Amino acid sequence: MRKLLDPYWLSLIFGAIVQLALFLRWLYRRIRNDELNRAFVHDMATNHLPHIYELLLKLCEKQGIEAHSTPPIRWVDLGNTRQDRRP
Repeated sequence: MRKLLDPYWLSLIFGAIVQLALFLRWLYRRIRNDELNRAFVHDMATNHLPHIYELLLKLCEKQGIEAHSTPPIRWVDLGNTRQDRRP
């Protein structure tokens, strides 16, 4: 028991706990930031892009440009690494 109370071991344990706490804080912020970015992109695609396309179609009509129909929103899951990649 006396060996565990050695000041060198206590400083090592304290440093390790501080490093773990800082790592967990960094990890939480990174995960939270990814969630916020995903929500922002989803909101932009579902709420704002249809209005932008509508205004672009009006501009095309006003200037006499032949406009194509609005493209559908296609979601691409870049984080899906569990796909079967069999030849």
